[in-house]
Amino acid sequence: MSDSKIWLSSPHMGGTEQKYVQEAFDTNWIAPLGPNVNGFEKDLESYLNENVYVGALSSGTAAIHLGLILLGIKSGDEVICQSMTFSASANPILYLGATPVFIDSEKETWNICPIALEEAIKDRISKGTKPKAIIAVHLYGMPYKVEEINAISKKYEIPVLEDSAEALGSYYKNQKCGTFGEIGVLSFNGNKIITTSGGGAIVAKSKETKDKAVFLSTQARDNAPHYQHSEVGYNYRMSNICAGIGRGQMEVLDSHVHLRRAMHSFYRDLFSKIDGVIVLTEMDDNCFSNHWLSVITIDRKKIGKTAEDLRIAFEQCNIESRPLWKPMHLQPIFQSYPYYGNNVAESLFENGLCLPSGSNLTMDDKNRIEEVITTFFKS
Repeated sequence: MSDSKIWLSSPHMGGTEQKYVQEAFDTNWIAPLGPNVNGFEKDLESYLNENVYVGALSSGTAAIHLGLILLGIKSGDEVICQSMTFSASANPILYLGATPVFIDSEKETWNICPIALEEAIKDRISKGTKPKAIIAVHLYGMPYKVEEINAISKKYEIPVLEDSAEALGSYYKNQKCGTFGEIGVLSFNGNKIITTSGGGAIVAKSKETKDKAVFLSTQARDNAPHYQHSEVGYNYRMSNICAGIGRGQMEVLDSHVHLRRAMHSFYRDLFSKIDGVIVLTEMDDNCFSNHWLSVITIDRKKIGKTAEDLRIAFEQCNIESRPLWKPMHLQPIFQSYPYYGNNVAESLFENGLCLPSGSNLTMDDKNRIEEVITTFFKS
């Protein structure tokens, strides 16, 4: 059995990516824009299938930043943000001089808690500041409670910026994640369900919103024969080369989702007879997760061991696993900002682990993973 490194979530090429990249070289479309960018955007719009408009950008973080700008966020505003997420969800709030207000998770999907969300909105309003946006995240590909969050958004007239960076291919009631918020965000970082090596996209409800995002992402150049700028712009557009990789990846997206879900089933079967280990799974048949990462929690009182113990056991066998995202309200840079909730996110962080979940894991890889898990829980 091989002892080569097993990664948590490594890029998985489908085979046709080079064709699109070669076309870019052959036609000398090496500049930031070109046919692959247009084609990739159309591919994504067709896949999402909700009459949305997609702008391809340099990263998911760039998409969140532009999304907040398009929602009118300015210095001094408050923006609600799911606490249990990667820092890229929250950092753009600070880019704009706004104040993040963090919300705890609920136990079923591990995403933003509707009860804590409404409590926060009421309290911020009572203090004289109504939040201007809600950043909700589909954590690890698991759809958040869409109907509850959207109902609160509508009730208080606060738009949702939907962070679907980890959830391309997931859906709720047959509607694709990335299309529920006023603005949606996708990521194509190297470890995502598909990759453009680095990149992201903004998903808009109107062509006007998409066009504004593209305008801002290309240094906000006014329509003039010379370089003229009337507002601040950014260098956030995706390159034609990266978009070529994305076009090839779109051809294998459904396959990658199937393979990631198969890894999730592998873990569910493996842990089904181990009392004290819970694998994050859809709360009902309305939800469909791409299971970008398969994640578990370990009950130390029942098992006598911790998630960190398992992570170390994997590491000793050259297998990468990773703790869950450390909640934003516990991060040094964010710990002084408001937080609403109890300790669900903290408990998940303390007891959770992300397992190797790549769509390119082999049977030999699975056997090695199973051996570590079996040995760990027997000893």
